[in-house]
Amino acid sequence: HFAPTEGAKRNLLKERVAPNDVYVTGNTVIDALLGVVGRQTELPFHVASGKRLILVTAHRRENFGEPFKEICRAVLKLVKANPDIQVVYPVHPNPNVKDVALQILGRHDRIVLCEPLNYLPFVEVMKRAYLILSDSGGVQEEAPALGKPVLVLRWETERPEAVEEGVVRLVGPDFDNIVRETQRLLDDDAAYKAMARGVSPYGDGQASGRIVA
Repeated sequence: HFAPTEGAKRNLLKERVAPNDVYVTGNTVIDALLGVVGRQTELPFHVASGKRLILVTAHRRENFGEPFKEICRAVLKLVKANPDIQVVYPVHPNPNVKDVALQILGRHDRIVLCEPLNYLPFVEVMKRAYLILSDSGGVQEEAPALGKPVLVLRWETERPEAVEEGVVRLVGPDFDNIVRETQRLLDDDAAYKAMARGVSPYGDGQASGRIVA
């Protein structure tokens, strides 16, 4: 068992996995990320210079319906209130996501709604982002390694280590929470720096080598 974190190891031991069979290695997803982060990748859309970029990823089934509308309304409110930000949102093709996103967000010139991105362009957008709003599990692991604050559009997470480190915060699919916490990171430099520390609870990019060894 190659556990990404000490917390994951503790969970395995609680399940009575033999201690000698558990190795804390970090997560290979961080190896993959750090292996490509130095590349420059062309994006299929224009990112305005002089704007702070907010990356949005929202597609989880439990947010379908009113929670997802709350997320979209919050994003629109933030864009209207802050002329210096641009939003990039790769939209999942599920109609529960795509139709609502187009209806609420599709007519603003500083909101880019695009097709889902392949890995390299997605990493490029994460690199350029000022902060990230996401209900994705993988982003909660990758973005902190790039020094990008993540506000999680859920009330719970399977990645508690990043929350404990203070580089990820749960805000839920809640209009007021999303607007307030995002605005705080946009306005308060100290609050932003506290979350943008480049702390990676999920590895240092050497997990694959440890697993092979």
